[in-house]
Amino acid sequence: MALLITDECINCDVCEPECPNDAIYMGQEIYEIDPTKCTECVGHFDEPQCQQVCPVDCIPFNPAWRESKQELQAKYERLQAELKAV
Repeated sequence: MALLITDECINCDVCEPECPNDAIYMGQEIYEIDPTKCTECVGHFDEPQCQQVCPVDCIPFNPAWRESKQELQAKYERLQAELKAV
């Protein structure tokens, strides 16, 4: 399951640089997470780094984007392969 940023976001800028997959970006009003790039930090860290640094706890799991640990690991491996191919 990917993460999402709720409208409680205060645009403090601390989550974006913490994302190892560059899944977090500035949307029209608040930061957003690209679910096709979010691995919940699987492959990089034990816990999602954006959730760890968010001062207002506005980054829950996205119930509309459910993925198992195996699917997240496969996504991580695909993203890493894409980076190496560039």
